[in-house]
Amino acid sequence: MALTTPMKKISIILERVLKDDIIDLIKKNGAKGWTLTEVNGEGSRGMRASEFEGRNFQIDTIVNAECADRILQQLSASYFSHWSLVVYLSDIQILRAEKYQ
Repeated sequence: MALTTPMKKISIILERVLKDDIIDLIKKNGAKGWTLTEVNGEGSRGMRASEFEGRNFQIDTIVNAECADRILQQLSASYFSHWSLVVYLSDIQILRAEKYQ
């Protein structure tokens, strides 16, 4: 019997103003939980312009493939054209998969 189950990890780096909307989107599409981390960094657009904007956040969630597809479709359709989001999808092996399904 296998100890691990294949799952998907979605990591989303987003502007502070989107935090509640993205968490709501994740939950409405079947994710059982998420982790929120305040992050710093520099990318193609450089560093954030001011402290007024606040730091970015990273939201991680572990879901099955179908749930991942729904979340990614909605992120793409609703946010990519107007907001600065970075989204990563990883294949992972998880212990205690029943917590995530």
